[in-house]
Amino acid sequence: QVQLVESGGGLVQPGGSLSLSCEVSGLVLSAFDMNWYRQAPGKERELVAGISSGGYRTNYSDSAKGRFTVSRDTAKSTVYLQMNSLRPEDSAVYYCAALHPSSLFRHCVLWRTEPIDYWGQGTQVTVSS
Repeated sequence: QVQLVESGGGLVQPGGSLSLSCEVSGLVLSAFDMNWYRQAPGKERELVAGISSGGYRTNYSDSAKGRFTVSRDTAKSTVYLQMNSLRPEDSAVYYCAALHPSSLFRHCVLWRTEPIDYWGQGTQVTVSS
């Protein structure tokens, strides 16, 4: 059984920092692209950051770039999202998601589904004074 469990969310003041963790079980972390999404009330789910299965490539949304850092520890089977200089608009539920690269074509072209194989349950981040 595949499980993705996020932790580290909470309440933080503007300008503060939080580190989120996603502990993965039931799959080989090094074989999957790992992404962080977030969703605020009334808004669409947004891709925040991602790291490739090989660990050499990362990507960030325009909002996250320069403030957030995604990383992984394969020995601990854990993916991290370090968030600095937090703003109130960063408040959202943050989700960890996994995609096997070989699944991308099936998801997006053949099945017409979201290009994600597994989702975590999410962790709440609230930025407020």
